[in-house]
Amino acid sequence: MEKVLIVDDSALQAAHLKNILHDEYDITIAQTAEDGLRLAGIENFSLILLDVVMPGMDGFTLLKKLQEEIITQNVPVILITGLSDAANEQRGLILGAVDYITKPFNPMIVKARVSTHIKLYQYRKQIEQQSMTDQLTGIANRRGYEQNGISKWKEAVRLHAPLSICMFDIDRFKVYNDVFGHPAGDKVISAVAQTAASHLQRQTDFLARYGGEEFIAFLLGDSSEQAFGHLKKIRQAVENLHIPHDPSVSEWVTVSIGGVTVIPETESSYDLYLKIADTMLYDAKKNGRNRVVWADERMNQFWEKK
Repeated sequence: MEKVLIVDDSALQAAHLKNILHDEYDITIAQTAEDGLRLAGIENFSLILLDVVMPGMDGFTLLKKLQEEIITQNVPVILITGLSDAANEQRGLILGAVDYITKPFNPMIVKARVSTHIKLYQYRKQIEQQSMTDQLTGIANRRGYEQNGISKWKEAVRLHAPLSICMFDIDRFKVYNDVFGHPAGDKVISAVAQTAASHLQRQTDFLARYGGEEFIAFLLGDSSEQAFGHLKKIRQAVENLHIPHDPSVSEWVTVSIGGVTVIPETESSYDLYLKIADTMLYDAKKNGRNRVVWADERMNQFWEKK
């Protein structure tokens, strides 16, 4: 059931809208703009019905804030208003509203407009998801990473929560391709991606194919010790697939993993910590491969001993 957020300071009007829509949608009500902004940032709503005239922060101001946030900027907003003049309607549409519903409510019009915009939102999400999915592995592609990576960082800044950035790639993959051929190499990339994805299934996790045989992942909320332990399990799971490698370099296909855990304070430092994760990966490969090297919040290194 699709989720709809109603932001209206009038409990009576909000209840009326909920009564019209509750049979078809999961309805949440916020009676202040501030509460609406908070809920919109933590829940996955398919539509927001927003009253224009509210005390304190009005609907136009809230609409502008929603459009400025990466998490909420694509969620369609229908404005609710008794202001039927063209100037206010134009203002709302310029700010990013997709439609207007005027008071008093006509239930059939409300249902029709809500249904139309939710269907359009679902279609856009489907197209966007396809464009951000790696066709070989089924996980996010580089575009998906670029779309979601910085939003994970911003979420960690907002929550003041630890974020782990980890990079890993397949050991001696060029040799594997040279010996077994590119079709076999593609199967290895897919197998590694699916193995990692099976261990990164929480809503706070994110995994993408960074390019070629290299992957990037984010874990939100875990301590450095937890993230380090989690990635060691992924490394071991890949080795346990027992995909034969060229015996001259390795018995099985393995991965090297590097990462860093940080409680971010500013958006500008993201690139710095991405480079630190890449440096940890380099250290893992330089010192024997098939291992995890991690940096904690104080830049102390953890080494997986093999």
